Amino acid sequence: MNTREQIAPLIEGTLDMGLLRNTALPESLEHAVIVHEPLMAMIPHDHPLANNPNVTLAELAKEPFVFFDPHVGTGLYDDILGLMRRYHLTPVITQEVGEAMTIIGLVSAGLGVSILPASFKRVQLNEMRWVPIAEEDAVSEMWLVWPKHHEQSPAARNFRIHLLNALR
Repeated sequence: MNTREQIAPLIEGTLDMGLLRNTALPESLEHAVIVHEPLMAMIPHDHPLANNPNVTLAELAKEPFVFFDPHVGTGLYDDILGLMRRYHLTPVITQEVGEAMTIIGLVSAGLGVSILPASFKRVQLNEMRWVPIAEEDAVSEMWLVWPKHHEQSPAARNFRIHLLNALR
């Protein structure tokens, strides 16, 4: 389930917990940050920016950009476009897809550049480079989200407590 698909069941109490990227939440949901990670640029290996020590958002915004379909509902869509807007940048989106792995494949095929969280860097392809983004606020968070007013099962409550304690 993507971010948007989790919100309604969380509100209704039919889903005990969800993992969401930072997104606007209704007041009926609580959250805790469980991952805070840098965003990384993905660049085809033969692109002039591929061997730079880092790349700026302005440099990426000038390139054909492979990105999420806005109707899919990933929190990363709003997260990354919001970052670009803070710098008054609008990427030239040339391909829109539903999955991060498809973005990685299209960048590897040389169809553009993109941005994903560093946790995706475990996918290593010879045709693509992961390059750090120069802007320090190019970060993404993963949240554990749960309903504020619905009773959680003992297993869900214990899992949440143990996970949050382990992350402190």
